[in-house]
Amino acid sequence: MPEPTPQCLICERTDDAVPLLTLTYQGKSYWVCPQHLPVLIHKPHQVAHIFPGMDTEEGPSGHSH
Repeated sequence: MPEPTPQCLICERTDDAVPLLTLTYQGKSYWVCPQHLPVLIHKPHQVAHIFPGMDTEEGPSGHSH
């Protein structure tokens, strides 16, 4: 099975257009561009459908745990 083409999980731009950061979740690789990294940090509920089982609840300090 061929490797998926790296593209931002939000805007779907490839590394031909923008730099991409690699992240892993449950053994799978995902990519995000720097413009959309804040979504993962501050609004994880917006990408929860991409990461099944991801905890998007905020802990007492206001950060996801």
